[in-house]
Amino acid sequence: MKHYAKNGVISHLTSEDLERLNNNPVNRVLKWILLFTALCCFILMGWATGYTYDHAPPIPQKISSLDNHTIITQDDIYLGKQGFQRADLIDYGSLYGMGSMFGPDYTALALVELANATQNYLAQEQFNNSYEKLPEDQQFRIQKQMQFMLHGVDLTQQDVKVAPPFAKAIAAVREQLSQQLLKDDPKAGYSRARSLDAVGAKNTSDFIIYTALTSVGHRPNSTISWTQNWPYEPIVGNTPTSATFIWTWIGICFAFAGFGFVILINKLWLSGEDKGAMDQVISGFNSLTPSQRKIGKYFIFVGCIFLIQILMGGLMAHYYSERADFYGFPIGEYLPFNFLRSIHLQTPIVWIAFSWIGAGLFLGPIVSGKEAKFQGVLVDILFYASVVVIAGIVVGNYFSLMGYMPKLWFWLGNQGNSYLELGRGWQYAFFGALLLWSYLVFRAFWPNKHIWQEARRSFFVGKIRLEHLFWISTVNIALLYVCGMIPMFEVGKSYTMDDFWRWWVVHLWVEESFEFFAACVTAYLLMGIGLVSRQLAERTVYFELILIFLGGVIGTGHHMYWAGEPSIWIPMGSMFSFIEVLPLVLLVIESVDQYRIINQHNEFQYKLAYMFIIAAAVWNFVGAGIFGGGVLNAPLANYYEHGTSLTLNHAHTAMFGAFGLLGLGMIYFCLRYAAGNKYPFIERWGYIALFLFNIALVLWTWLTFFPVGWPQLNAVYEHGLNFARSLSFYDTKTLWQWMRMFGDILFACGALMMVFDFLVKLKPFFVRNH
Repeated sequence: MKHYAKNGVISHLTSEDLERLNNNPVNRVLKWILLFTALCCFILMGWATGYTYDHAPPIPQKISSLDNHTIITQDDIYLGKQGFQRADLIDYGSLYGMGSMFGPDYTALALVELANATQNYLAQEQFNNSYEKLPEDQQFRIQKQMQFMLHGVDLTQQDVKVAPPFAKAIAAVREQLSQQLLKDDPKAGYSRARSLDAVGAKNTSDFIIYTALTSVGHRPNSTISWTQNWPYEPIVGNTPTSATFIWTWIGICFAFAGFGFVILINKLWLSGEDKGAMDQVISGFNSLTPSQRKIGKYFIFVGCIFLIQILMGGLMAHYYSERADFYGFPIGEYLPFNFLRSIHLQTPIVWIAFSWIGAGLFLGPIVSGKEAKFQGVLVDILFYASVVVIAGIVVGNYFSLMGYMPKLWFWLGNQGNSYLELGRGWQYAFFGALLLWSYLVFRAFWPNKHIWQEARRSFFVGKIRLEHLFWISTVNIALLYVCGMIPMFEVGKSYTMDDFWRWWVVHLWVEESFEFFAACVTAYLLMGIGLVSRQLAERTVYFELILIFLGGVIGTGHHMYWAGEPSIWIPMGSMFSFIEVLPLVLLVIESVDQYRIINQHNEFQYKLAYMFIIAAAVWNFVGAGIFGGGVLNAPLANYYEHGTSLTLNHAHTAMFGAFGLLGLGMIYFCLRYAAGNKYPFIERWGYIALFLFNIALVLWTWLTFFPVGWPQLNAVYEHGLNFARSLSFYDTKTLWQWMRMFGDILFACGALMMVFDFLVKLKPFFVRNH
């Protein structure tokens, strides 16, 4: 296989073909629009970040009663935030609706308890009786007084004064929460916070109460709370704002216009007969290079972590159904729910990342036709260093939650941020691994100085090729991870800003970085094998990336609705979150075209890999588009849905369906190339595994997530979020939680079958003369 370097791009095209490609008017316009769009999106996000810092909920110096008795201090709230994170309560229950769907939402729980306690103290003070025993007219009067007190909390004051009944309520709720935190509750599946002592539990309760106050106390000169009146709790008078209502309908209109625009652009300029020159960079089979042979262990590791994730997920699912024990075994004593959830959330990031890292490094020498010096050694270093870091993450996570790491929990334990639970020290190590991966992909694509200099010159004069975008997508993944480490060297003092930066990783990775990488990989493989021309591949990626940047970057705003961020995020989140669906529509349209192209090539060698990739495109649209954009994104829908089990439906179908299946498809691509014409490559077991995965995703949705999620949404609308997250609701849905077992069994069978298939197909990686 001979390759030629022109303009720094490894290609089979002639200089004339590349020149025609550079002068193609559609491609030229799209790539400049792409660069302009990306720049504008991040400038807008920069401005919005500064605005959010200025308008986040302040933390007063103290909260005290009218007789100047101090109830809560600023230090209590700071220490309580640390205690909340150290105990990893975000993985049992949620805060501001974000975290686990198992257990209470602590913000809503504290808010309702404060309201009830205040009403009781007011009733005792005015009528010498409990609130429940008062006649309806007196209850109405007391409730309005309670609402006036709660809405009147002014957090911008250095010393927030509260009336005696409210002060007594705060003290009572703090005592109640403190006791709950330090006591096992098998009926609720809760294991005591072993990392907290009595003082830590008290401070943590103070912090939870503070979040409740932000959800009901009004912003200055406003009738809206710091959380845009979320959560919906009728007892305190929290209802959707007018902005929440109006921007929902504007966003829906914008989405329909966007669908039409995407389909029109695709029909006029992107689809049709492909007349461009084919650039079969990946053609035939060659012997594996030293670095490629070292990739086999990456795929073994992917399989192992994938199975661990499934095991953790199965144990978590059992908690939903039978909370006190695991078939008689006191599981909470040894494996608390929050530990299982933190591992279950982090393992998919690990195995998906390893599948992409391994496949990207495997693909590099195929593209360039060369092996960079010491590439194999660096591939080994990356692997073993990553394994050590991942092992440290698991051990540190467990030790931290069990209370064995009181001082180093933030650096080496669990720092208590959903999806970013790993300690800050491990985060730095993981970031270093991502940078090394990006560097290795760079070396693989441009293995010598001359080729890189040509590629650099080509890029800066606007001749942006798919190779450039492929590598930039890896840099993008690495750099955005830094946002999850802000502030860099300490525990943040504002939960709102911590959560803001967390979404810069969680959302931007999934909706921007991962989509960016996925689009580049899919297009490059189609082009390299010779199914589409370089012109069509690059044109399609340019257009997809324009939509991905608009929806994925600014669309982060739909996570900023209710956690204390200012109201600017409601229009930004609603409008641009709907745009997120548009590139997914395009991906599905492409996947149909890909399937037709593949079926027309009977000799096509990579059909199994592409069935996984096509399935990923479809589930991306279903999970992120329908279950995300359709069910969750609209502000008015999200106001009631936020913090319910419908989020689980979106998370499972989007994360595994979109990015997990893509990673597995990339592995099968590498396995097929490694087999070449020398080893048999039986596709049957891969197809069966893919079939089982798809059936399991459908069963999860229809037998558990929908039967629990939709009634829970209705419970929020009728009774408020706190009731919908209580055992009073959950105990009515245990049958549907047990029904999840059918999907779990099929999914586990598919995973075991696929991992065994990986092991069988890995032989070429360990045969030296291959």
